[in-house]
Amino acid sequence: MSAQNTAAIAGKLIDKEYNNEPLAFGNVLIKGTTIGTTSDIDGVYQFNDLDEGRYTLVYSFVGYETKELDVAVEAGKIVSIDVEMMASAASLDEVLITTTARKESETALLLYQKNAIEIKQNIGADELSRKGLSNVANAVIKTSGVSKQEGSNTIYVRGLGDRYNSTSLNGLPITSNDPEKKNISLDLFSTDIVEYISIDKVYGPTLSGDFAGGNVDITSINYKGKGMLEISLGSTLGTNALDKFNDFKLQDGPNTLGFSNYGVPNNPLNSYNFTNSLAPIKEKPLGSAIGLKAGKSFQMGEEGSLNLFATASFDNGFEYREGINQSVSAQGAKLKSFNQERFAYNTNTTGMFNANYRLNSAHTIAYNFLAVNSSNQMRDSYQGFIRDIAEANNGFIQRSTYVQNTLMIHQLLGSHKLSDKFELDWATSYNKVEGDMPDRTQNTLKFSDDTNSYVFAQNTITDNHRYYQNLVEDEIAANISLSYKLNEDENGVSKGKATVGYNGRLKQRDFEAIQFNFRISGSELNSPVNPDDLDLFFSQPNFENGNFGIESFAGLTPQTYDGEQLIHAGYASLEYQLSDKLSTVAGLRFERVEQTVSWRTQLDASGKSNTFNRNEFLPSVILKYELNDQQNLRLGASKTYTLPQFKERALFIYEDVTEVKVGNPDLYPSQNYNLDLKWEVFPKNSELFSITAFGKYIVDPINEITLASSTNDISFINTGDAGYVYGAEIELRKDLFNFDEEHSNILSAGLNASFMQTHQDLDSEKVRRETNYNTNLTNDTSGFTGASDLLLNADLSYIKDFNTDGNIMATLAYAYTSDKIYALGVETKGNLVDKSVGSLDFILKTKLNKHLGIDLTVINILNPAIERIQENASEDITVLSYKRGSFFKLGLNYKL
Repeated sequence: MSAQNTAAIAGKLIDKEYNNEPLAFGNVLIKGTTIGTTSDIDGVYQFNDLDEGRYTLVYSFVGYETKELDVAVEAGKIVSIDVEMMASAASLDEVLITTTARKESETALLLYQKNAIEIKQNIGADELSRKGLSNVANAVIKTSGVSKQEGSNTIYVRGLGDRYNSTSLNGLPITSNDPEKKNISLDLFSTDIVEYISIDKVYGPTLSGDFAGGNVDITSINYKGKGMLEISLGSTLGTNALDKFNDFKLQDGPNTLGFSNYGVPNNPLNSYNFTNSLAPIKEKPLGSAIGLKAGKSFQMGEEGSLNLFATASFDNGFEYREGINQSVSAQGAKLKSFNQERFAYNTNTTGMFNANYRLNSAHTIAYNFLAVNSSNQMRDSYQGFIRDIAEANNGFIQRSTYVQNTLMIHQLLGSHKLSDKFELDWATSYNKVEGDMPDRTQNTLKFSDDTNSYVFAQNTITDNHRYYQNLVEDEIAANISLSYKLNEDENGVSKGKATVGYNGRLKQRDFEAIQFNFRISGSELNSPVNPDDLDLFFSQPNFENGNFGIESFAGLTPQTYDGEQLIHAGYASLEYQLSDKLSTVAGLRFERVEQTVSWRTQLDASGKSNTFNRNEFLPSVILKYELNDQQNLRLGASKTYTLPQFKERALFIYEDVTEVKVGNPDLYPSQNYNLDLKWEVFPKNSELFSITAFGKYIVDPINEITLASSTNDISFINTGDAGYVYGAEIELRKDLFNFDEEHSNILSAGLNASFMQTHQDLDSEKVRRETNYNTNLTNDTSGFTGASDLLLNADLSYIKDFNTDGNIMATLAYAYTSDKIYALGVETKGNLVDKSVGSLDFILKTKLNKHLGIDLTVINILNPAIERIQENASEDITVLSYKRGSFFKLGLNYKL
């Protein structure tokens, strides 16, 4: 039937309970048929290809009064009907709370994904809750193509690690909390502050050009409702930690809440007056959590409103692990070989406040404030073989590390409809991060058969030391864009919009570190000491007696490096409906990048600086073809780049027990060419099936490699001329059974999987030619570090609603990561490879009534071994192996 002989009905659902705003995700059915639709994010609904005649339309939304309207349509014409929806009197209070979640629901976000031209994945608050995900990092790794490196906070997107990805909050960049990382740890962000999370794996002109893997954008909650107050309590128990219930050892100094107020002591080179004891303290490993959320909306005149939301929470947890940690040569000879024991204690304190002021239907202004304080303390002991120190497997190293990170974010955002055609959006932010590592201690001992006790070991004076470092990073960012709505078609629908915009970022980092090394006098190296009471030796009287001395790199002058990065970006994009089926977003972005790093360190006491400037032209295009009402075909292509980070270019050395990292001032950016093709099917509003093929070609890729040095230092190098990534992703969401049509009683399943292949050329001559480092890479080609050939996430969920305002939701979630390269091998040593691992979680959430809920989560049920091997020519050697244990979380929440 031709378009001239059919009719259409279109319109908008209007929320009368909230200032006549569009009502998204309402249901519209044609009575007596199976034909139905859902209003989009702007409240718009539409029926096409209708026969001429009369229809009864049924409009409904949970908690709102259902409306029925009779409509007569004529061939070749479109009937426009806007419908005002009002809450039923019996459920008004609950509706105002329920409707605040509509952008958070899985169904709503699937509909947004279906209708948008851009290619992205979204995770809403409903899905976060269903899967028992307590922080953003755990949420992100549940999406296809995303994994996390075990033992670190590094996120990999399609096999590409930290330097290839970016993070933002409400579209504004976030400063990193770690001197070694580009991105802030996503573990810091509790899902209590999240409305939804977007993962962009396809580049568009509004995103920073420093992009190859993906961008994670966190959208904070915008509460709408008459009023809400929720209190939650919880506890976390780890099976490994409980085995050490009466002997869980931590370091002296940090308080239970994760704050500290101590630093470098006065006159540390001429007296021993360090604040904290070297003797461990004991804690009961019982984790706890407490949270408070509140929100309220206020009417401001006839059209205005003010939404306020605040949350504050604290949680802590204990972990224990034990296992192998060693480094070996290409021939398998031990360099360091330990049985490592780790006691860890983590805290997270989060506070957020936001205010969203709606002046009228055309103008809104929002302010967001977020404060996060996280701490992590680890007490590690390494017992075993140390070359040149303890070659009878009698060595013993103790290291206590405490890191406190404080993040403060201020954001101001505005959106203005200037006319029917023009819209202006702007945003600005100020971020400040302070990362503090006060008083990291390390002592090296060995067991002496002569004294039948431990004695100090000293190959260099750094074997026994106390270390302090501090990082402060400030970042100012601003976004502004002006869009123009293009001419309307014959049905009054705009064919698209043109947008121009500017993004600016100024980032400054100040980093300093100082280490106090203890030179043990020769006469004292054979004196017995107690590893758990080293204060008996390290004391002011022993210092005065000359039993040990205190030295540092340059007196009390710390090692430093400073970084400044300025990016000005302008872009233009065109979103256009090319035909009834075909749409596009095409854009061009220009970025001017200036990065300067200066340093004064033990490797370069004179102090130097290094600057590079770049002009980047970044084209991108996304095409969307609607095969039918349920299927889309999408294509994305772009050019981007990858910047080296401050720490990677500063000539600063960071020493861990089993590895040493040093910066490379000769490091320079990579260039990336990206291609995506995606087919997606939406059988129902809550269901999805999609397949994506992707490829990336990277010029001058950056890798971490081991240098040819006596200490096997690791540095950051442009290791070859080119590399590439290609693969496929599959995503499936399916309702398996609906046991009750009137009430939610549904068994559903989800699955996403990624299959990847990575390849890069390795060129030792290029490394020697472009840097001051001399190294010989073991292989001529390799996969990318951090890339797994297979990533898999699967979940099975059961949801049932009860007539008593209660419900139950149970989810079984499984995740699998195949082998991946941790670091490239050099000097005939094989690559370090993290072996495959699978994890199983169980989440049970219950709502006993409209106020009270109880949750139970069991994490890492299978408790697999975490293993890393070195692929030497003769045999694979295990260099790291341990088990995390399982974790039980019990939570209670009460909503007024």
